[in-house]
Amino acid sequence: MIPLLVDLEREWRGGQNQFLLLLKGLYERGCAAELLAAKGSSLGHRAEKAGFYVHYTSRRSLLTAARKVRALMKDGRFDVVHVNESQALSAAWLGRAHQRAPLLIARRVGFPIGKSYFSRARFRAAARIIANSRWVAEQAAASGAPEKKLAVIYEGVEIPPLPGAVVRSADRIRWGIGEQERLLGCAGVLLRDKGQEWLMRALARLRADFPNLKLLLAGDGPDRERLQDLARKLKLEDVVIFAGFVKDVEAFYRAIDVFVFPALFEGLGTSLLAAMAYAVPSVTYFGCALGEIVENGKSGLQVEPRNTEALAEAIGKLLCDAAFSASIGAQGRSRIEAMFSVDRMVEETLRLYREVCA
Repeated sequence: MIPLLVDLEREWRGGQNQFLLLLKGLYERGCAAELLAAKGSSLGHRAEKAGFYVHYTSRRSLLTAARKVRALMKDGRFDVVHVNESQALSAAWLGRAHQRAPLLIARRVGFPIGKSYFSRARFRAAARIIANSRWVAEQAAASGAPEKKLAVIYEGVEIPPLPGAVVRSADRIRWGIGEQERLLGCAGVLLRDKGQEWLMRALARLRADFPNLKLLLAGDGPDRERLQDLARKLKLEDVVIFAGFVKDVEAFYRAIDVFVFPALFEGLGTSLLAAMAYAVPSVTYFGCALGEIVENGKSGLQVEPRNTEALAEAIGKLLCDAAFSASIGAQGRSRIEAMFSVDRMVEETLRLYREVCA
């Protein structure tokens, strides 16, 4: 089995991390997968550094990328083509990859599929559309994706060893967190849809009861300036830590006491999966695919979106009750091990490859 994985995104986000984990898992299972990436991309650099076979093309020119796909498919060595984002799909379709091998499309967003001929033709060419949650599959079907082609494979995270006290203390010192301070964490691109604003408003409410409480925001994005202005208005300048992009994100998860994921529109949420894998008690909203991850009151807590009071109350409950918090964290880790591990994701993807080839 030789799959060609195609991703032409230059930035490093959750989808690119998933593709790198998939690439690694396929190699470990004897699949000599190859990657087509954009020149200068983080994914291409990391995959090449890890020793994987990487081809490069331009993201700026769709026709150049399509010609590259066609050239790679010419000798017939690839059994399947798996595309990871929209530009990759366009390049594969224009390069007629689907005429030489089954085409699989990763689908991670709940936006409707476009109604233009070009949009519809790309999805009709697919052997399977791999949604990363049931909710994403439902949104795709509602907007016209062929239901018989939809398959749900949850994204996965690696299950890490739980950190010892010395490691955790060192990670907290990195961000200036003292022994008596409590630390909330939120990881993701700084965008309105990610809901960091509502977490900051909840933090302002919690400060009266928890004066030593701080918030660590891991990630960067177009909403950073607005959020920094909000921190000043809420008198949280010395409380909210804007860490920017954190390359060794493991240190972030080891340092925090509670993870909050207030996303308003989310296909799944790999940062939530990662926090739960570290046994960090987590709070998120109802809606989208988040209920597929969290069993409310057991492996995490859920509240109504944009409800600052409810969000603050849920966070406060975890901060006040150590036994309850530990139970939520442990159950969350068990949930990830059972449903959202990398091994499970790779095995189900490989099974789907074999199915479409057969």
